Amino acid sequence: MIQSIDRTNIDECVEVIQSSFLTVANEFGLTEQNAPRFTAFAVDSAQLHQQFDEKRPMYAYFDDHQVIGYYSLQLQDDGDCELKNLCVLPKYRHKKIGEKLFVHATSIARQNKCKAMNIGIVEENVRLKKWYEKLGANHMGTKKFDFLPFTCGYMKLDLSTGDCHKDSCQEGVS
Repeated sequence: MIQSIDRTNIDECVEVIQSSFLTVANEFGLTEQNAPRFTAFAVDSAQLHQQFDEKRPMYAYFDDHQVIGYYSLQLQDDGDCELKNLCVLPKYRHKKIGEKLFVHATSIARQNKCKAMNIGIVEENVRLKKWYEKLGANHMGTKKFDFLPFTCGYMKLDLSTGDCHKDSCQEGVS
């Protein structure tokens, strides 16, 4: 079940984020030394507490009271929002939990009057890029930063249309 988090869930959400993004770090050779700003190494409880205090929409997928997935939205001044830290613990992947979180995020973004949802990815993660494209997001471009050993990819989902993607938006949002 997907629910908004409260303060008592923050440490567990941090563990889920770090564990989930560590698989990406391992796959692409990212370490705390060569990519200290990468999500697996940069997200901590203080950061999530600050985002919680900012009233950022923050949600977790709970399985028997355990957090197994997470995302937040950063509302932007231009009427868009950015999907942040969408993740699922490795042992729960390939069960459509990520897709349910994504569909939920689009619903919450629309409730917050967002006209588009921006998504940042590791560009070299072709599997993730194709997954977001399958869900209706469009690839908008890339940028290479000297302080990161990977290319940042930018995707966008237009929220002005009725469907976030062809199939799963018909599913109910928990």
